[in-house]
Formats: sequence, structure tokens, C-alpha cells
Amino acid sequence: MTFITYAQNCEDVLLWRALGTVEAGFYIDVGANDPVEHSVTKAFYDQGWRGINLEPLPGFHEAFVTQRPRDINLAVAAGASAGEVTLYDVPAVNGWATVDAQVANAHQAEGFALATLKVPMRTLASVCEEHASGDIHFLKIDVEGFEGEVLKGMDFERWRPWVVVVEATLPNSREVNFAAWEHLVTDHGYTFAYFDGLNRYYVAPEHADLLAPLSVQANVFDAFLSYHLVWAWDSAKAAVEREKAAEARVAHFGELAAQAQAHAEVVQEQAQTAVQAASAQAQAAQQQAQASEQRAQASEQRAQASEQQAQAAQQQAQAAELQAQAAHRQAQAFELEAQAAQAYAKTVTDLHEAQRLEMQRVAVWARDLEAQLLGIHQSLMWRMTAPLRYLMRKPWSGWSVRKARTAVVRWLVARESLLAVAVPVIRLFPPLYDRMYGAAVHAMQAADGAEEREVVAVELAGISGPARRVYADLVRVTGLEKAE
Repeated sequence: MTFITYAQNCEDVLLWRALGTVEAGFYIDVGANDPVEHSVTKAFYDQGWRGINLEPLPGFHEAFVTQRPRDINLAVAAGASAGEVTLYDVPAVNGWATVDAQVANAHQAEGFALATLKVPMRTLASVCEEHASGDIHFLKIDVEGFEGEVLKGMDFERWRPWVVVVEATLPNSREVNFAAWEHLVTDHGYTFAYFDGLNRYYVAPEHADLLAPLSVQANVFDAFLSYHLVWAWDSAKAAVEREKAAEARVAHFGELAAQAQAHAEVVQEQAQTAVQAASAQAQAAQQQAQASEQRAQASEQRAQASEQQAQAAQQQAQAAELQAQAAHRQAQAFELEAQAAQAYAKTVTDLHEAQRLEMQRVAVWARDLEAQLLGIHQSLMWRMTAPLRYLMRKPWSGWSVRKARTAVVRWLVARESLLAVAVPVIRLFPPLYDRMYGAAVHAMQAADGAEEREVVAVELAGISGPARRVYADLVRVTGLEKAE
């Protein structure tokens, strides 16, 4: 299995060579800085280990809380005693934060800006007492010149890390500074194992077998790769995959474009077919409109004929003058509607259906008019006045006319109830009324035995008593004051 190193100087490769057989080990990282970048513990965490991370800078501490949920993450600095200390951060360079004022001044002298903040400080011994319950497989210290103070706060008699790794050069320098603090480790029985140019490795005597694995630098036989290299490879692979995906999308879009082109051609053909069909429909509609126009003209002719019939019916049925006038107005309305329908059919050819409905309405109207005329012809008044109309239609003269008129008058006089209805109607026609009145006088004279003669006067003198009685009855029934 290829080991991926995250540490800046392959510290995790050496430690894994010595401790890789330990399952679910435990570590303490003082000055942990970042959970991934230059982390000595990231590879171990990925292998199931857990531990304690001391990082006082708030931003880095929050990253540990988020990314290392199995670890104990403390936002404190480690020192010789508990309390509060000023932390000097160099925002421009990751990993240069320190509580050593001299180191901070050196960075500032080189032109780097500083940011200061107060942070709590604890001893490593108190941290171990609170959070360590078993073996501590390695302790790593990287605090930018403050290593000696951290070691002073550790109880190596009670807490025995198997391996201790301490940064042994001045910050950002090859100059070593371990002489000032090494005795704090070796005085407790720890043996120096290796110096990698940046860190010194010490092994507890009870685990002396780890000296040999820690005595040689990281090399090709450790089968490791740098996290940055793996990240670059993965990025390149991802870029290649994205490129392939993009090419696939381009090809897919090309297929979609071809399909769209084919679909567009089909749609165009369908559109042409639809246009042809629409043109044919338009021609058919025009033909239908022309037919509608012809039907409208025929309807107009029928309307004119109907108007003439209505006028004739009005002349023939003066007794029903009000009904005939209404029929005449309806005929005129129909004529106007028919003319409007003709003009509408000429301008809007596709509304022929409305013309058909109009023709149906005209037909219904004609049937209604016909029914009205039939009703008039079948009415009692029409039948009752048939003889009178007959008498009015011809210029009767001579003896047969008088006899006929006399017979009619006698027939009416004999039916007093019918006479009460007929006389108001006869009065509507003055010529007829004059003739009938003369016939009545003649009938009364005939009833007295006088010879039949033509009535030429309108006075009552000279008529018999029975005739006067008939006249009086006519006055009573009709309300007449006098007769011609």
C-alpha cells in the first residue's frame, strides 16, 4: 500500500515506519497548525488513530473541530505553567505563529506584519492528566522557538510517549537550538534516534526496538507519495475526466443538434403539408361562402316573395290588420337581415355556418307566418265573414244581387246574437255597410208585402211598421244614430 505523506519533512513517513503496526494508536500534537497542510498526524488519523491537538489560533482550531471529530481539539498554548500568554501571528506565512517575543521580533525585522492576541496556556502534564488514558505512541512539538517551555510543563515520569519528535532549529533557519532543551528529554531516559535536518527523534528505553526504524531517512523503500503530488495527479485526472465529460457532452449536443435538425426538417415538411391543407380548406371555405351567398340571394328572393304574399294577405285579411302589419314588419326585418347576411357573406367567407343558421331562422319564420295565415283562415270570424267578402269582391247588380243581399240580411236578423257580433265588423267597411243597410230596408219592405224595389233614399218615411221595428233593432244592436 502506498503511504501518503502530509508532513513538510516526511516526519509521518518515519513515524509510520516505526509505529505502522499499531492499531488505533494515540498521539499528541503541540502546535498542530492545520489539519491537513504540513500535518504530522493526518495520515495516522486516516488510518483510524486519534489524539490531542493543541492549536491556539481560532481559525485553525475551528478547522480541527470540523475535520477531526474523533480528536480532542484544544484552543490553548502549551507552556511551563498555566495562565495566559500573548500569541504573535504572522498572517502572511502559515505556521510561523509563536509565543516567543524574540522570534516574533525577528519576523517583524524581516518585514512581516504581526497580529497579537491573548490565548490561554496550559501545561502538557495537565492536558495529559485530563485527556490521556492509555499509551501515548508519539508526541510532536513544533512551537517556533518555544519548545523548551513546552517540555518544562511535561511530566515524563508519569506520561511516557513512545517517541518524542521536537523541532530542533531556529524558525526559518538551519541553525539548531536543541542544546537548550534536549536534557529535558534525555534526563528521563529517552535516547536520541535521528535528526532529519529539522526535527530530532527520541525513543523511550522501554521501546528501544523503535530506534532502528527511526535511524534512516525516508526513502524509496518506504513507498510513499507526497500529498501535494497525489493532489496534483488527482486534479489532473479530474481535469482529464472533465475534459472527457465535456467532449462527451459536446458529442451528445452534436447528436441532439442532428436530431433537432432532423426534427426541424420533419416539422418543415409537416408545416408545408399543413399550409397546403390550409390552402385547400381556404378554397373550400371560399366555395362554401359563394354557395352561402347564392343561398342568401335565394333567401332574399324568397323574402321578397314572402313580403308580397304578406301584403296580399294583409289586403285579404283587413279584419286581422294588426296581425298582418306585424307580419309585414317581420318580413321587412327579415329582408334587412338577409341583406346584412349577403354583405357579411361577401366579406367574411368563413362564416357561412352563420348564414345557414339564419336561413333556418327564416324558414321557421315563414312556417310561423304560414301558420298565422292558416289560423286566420280557420278562425270563426273569417268563416263568418266569408259571405260578406264574397259580396264585396264583385260589382253585383240586378235582381239576383238584391235577392242575395236580402237573404243574408234576413239570415242575420233572424240570429240576433250573431247579428250583435257581425254588425260591428260590417261597420268597418262603409261601402258594404251601405249595401247591407239597403238590403235590410228592402227585406223589411218585402216582409210587409211591398214589391221589391231598389232603395234610393236614406229617410225612414214611407217604410212599413215592421221595417221600422227591424231598423230600431239594428240601431239598438249597433248603436247607430241614423243610416244612409
